[in-house]
Amino acid sequence: MVPKKILFCTDFSENSQPAWKLALDYAKAFGAQLSILHVIDYKDFPGHVDWAEKLRELLENVERSAKEKLQLMVKDCAQLVQDVKTYCRTGNTPQEIVALAQEESVDLIVVGTHGRTGVKDLVMGSVARSVLRTAHRPVLIMEGPSEKGESLERSK
Repeated sequence: MVPKKILFCTDFSENSQPAWKLALDYAKAFGAQLSILHVIDYKDFPGHVDWAEKLRELLENVERSAKEKLQLMVKDCAQLVQDVKTYCRTGNTPQEIVALAQEESVDLIVVGTHGRTGVKDLVMGSVARSVLRTAHRPVLIMEGPSEKGESLERSK
C-alpha cells in the first residue's frame, strides 16, 4: 500500500522531530498529502469547572501559539510537499488523532514517542499505544532521541 494521505501528530517537542522528518520524507517520496495535527489536551491544564473563564482564555492563547507553530512547519516543508493541511484540536489526544484519521481517510499515521515507562505510563497510558490500538489503520511510531540517551543534534 502506498499512502496517499499521511497524518503527522506533533506535540512540538524534541522527541517529535524524528517522526516529523520521517513523515515529511514519506510524503515527499510518495507524493502524499501531509496533514499535521496538534492536540491541546485538557489533562495538561490544572483546575476545575470553577476555572471556566480562565481556562477558556488560556486555551485560546495555547491554540493561537500552536497554530503559529503549525504554520511555521508548513513553511518549512513547502519546498518538499505541496499538499499540506494543519489541524489544531482540543480534547483527548489519542481520541482526536484517531477521529481525524477517520474523518480524513488517512492511510498512515506517524507519531513520535516519549518512551515513558513505569507507573506514569501505567496511570496515564501512552498516546502512541492508544492510537495504535484504536486507529484501525497503519501507525508508524518513531522513537525520540531522548529514549536512546542522545540529543537531537547527535541523532542527525
